[in-house]
Amino acid sequence: MNRKRNIAVLAGGDSSEKVISYQSARFVAGQVARKGHAVWVVNMENGRWVAELPEGGQAPIDKNDFSFEREGRRQRFDGVLVAIHGTPGEDGKLQSYFELLGIPYAGCGVLASALTFNKFFCNRYLEAFGVRSAKARLVRRGQALDADELLGQVGLPCFVKPNQGGSSFGTSKVKAAHELSQALEKAFAEDDTVVVESFLDGPEMTCGVFRGRARQFALPITEIVSKREFFDFEAKYDPAMSEEITPARLAPELALDCQRQALAIAEALDCRGIVRVDFILHQGQFHLLEVNTVPGMTANSIVPKQAQAMGLDMADLFEYLIDELDD
Repeated sequence: MNRKRNIAVLAGGDSSEKVISYQSARFVAGQVARKGHAVWVVNMENGRWVAELPEGGQAPIDKNDFSFEREGRRQRFDGVLVAIHGTPGEDGKLQSYFELLGIPYAGCGVLASALTFNKFFCNRYLEAFGVRSAKARLVRRGQALDADELLGQVGLPCFVKPNQGGSSFGTSKVKAAHELSQALEKAFAEDDTVVVESFLDGPEMTCGVFRGRARQFALPITEIVSKREFFDFEAKYDPAMSEEITPARLAPELALDCQRQALAIAEALDCRGIVRVDFILHQGQFHLLEVNTVPGMTANSIVPKQAQAMGLDMADLFEYLIDELDD
């Protein structure tokens, strides 16, 4: 289990969240290197894949076998860690590619990645397991839309957000009917399908989970108190715009219930590795917001803070992830 490996950490991607992905990848690479592995950050953006070289510069990745040449020798990888938020790292595309090549990767597989990336269908799937979530409607680009009918179903206020991707970009809180069209336009700038869902009043809670063959556990819960309308990009990455309280201010039985639900959701989806499950505590019951299969991994991100509150070194947590490559 302590074998030293050549590990690729994937960064970038083709969504608006690439700016955070580069930060996450550098944090992940630093933690993995602490365990003695050779770590290569591979930048992937708009079809251009390059490995960062320790001496400076970059080397193009051969997409036929995911290798690159350095100093006249072909460099290959023992495994891959995905730090791309959004497509193609969080939606199953790269997972399919690595499976075709037979290259081990840590984290969620193709189906879990694709399903969780589609918020609307993921939440509908989980309803069969008794998971609660907000009332929601799916709107497709170019679809004829009766705004009065839609708002009659979900109510006001409501949230409008891209269906596939994170919630940092393209999400709006709509308080009045005349705000709907602008909110849809903003969300469609990020995705061809948009979710319009009812507003649930209550504190936001998020719980990191590790799920592997040898071990599975839930991390301490974080309570998110945003100084903005909701936990948007600015609230997530500007410390002055939100307060993240870990462990959350929950009664012990509620905290245990949240952790159990997060683990049960990860199991129902067959998630692997490190995931984060976001909830709203509405009228005493946890309602699912979304499942993040590639959660933020910067020094200021939620999962590293949860691990710290648990007394778990992030280098050890990523070593658990790398251990999963042995299968």
